[in-house]
Amino acid sequence: MTSTPSEEGKQNVVLMGRKTWFSIPEKNRPLANRINIVLSRELKAPPAGAHHVASDFSAALKLIENDLADSADQIWVIGGSSLYKEMMESPRPKRLFITRILKQFECDTFLPEISLDKYKLLPQFPGVSSDLQEENGVQYKYQVYESVQEL
Repeated sequence: MTSTPSEEGKQNVVLMGRKTWFSIPEKNRPLANRINIVLSRELKAPPAGAHHVASDFSAALKLIENDLADSADQIWVIGGSSLYKEMMESPRPKRLFITRILKQFECDTFLPEISLDKYKLLPQFPGVSSDLQEENGVQYKYQVYESVQEL
């Protein structure tokens, strides 16, 4: 979904934190056919392979609106948790594409709580299966939430 723009001749943007960028295997960086923007308070230049670096979510949005307006289509936030939180609290309309994994795992990073007074679970969304999925014995399902102000 993140690699398919809705407007021909443009590319989607993937915004990610520094740790998310470095968690992607080097052979898969940058994410192909997308404008890769890494958010970092520490880095002053994009890490090798990334297209841009921004100091925070707000700076990334300004970069997209000012410098990338002619080439950027949809904006996808792909991690980490503090970036998800900032995006979810921003006043801009948005959709959350969530994968609910139906198994418990030891982990130390979590998606922020989805506030049901700010987001509505959509019963279906084009191109997103609502069926229960399974991979390697782990069941999961996809959910799409939309910010209430967008409805």
